[in-house]
Amino acid sequence: MTQRNRKLIGAFLIVASIVAWSVLATSIYLALPEGLPGLVLILYFIIAAMGWLLPAMWLVRWMARPDAERRAG
Repeated sequence: MTQRNRKLIGAFLIVASIVAWSVLATSIYLALPEGLPGLVLILYFIIAAMGWLLPAMWLVRWMARPDAERRAG
């Protein structure tokens, strides 16, 4: 697979992972009990906001991998 194809696929996968992660994070937030202190909510939102970074970093690393050398003949 060429780097160009990996970048195209990776771009779609990153957008899909952001959407999926936001749905998951919102579902978890709605399941939290009411009346939590503001500091707990801030910590939750920080963790939830950074949670999609690990899959995105893996995808970007995969997308940036150079093409394999093609053998002649």
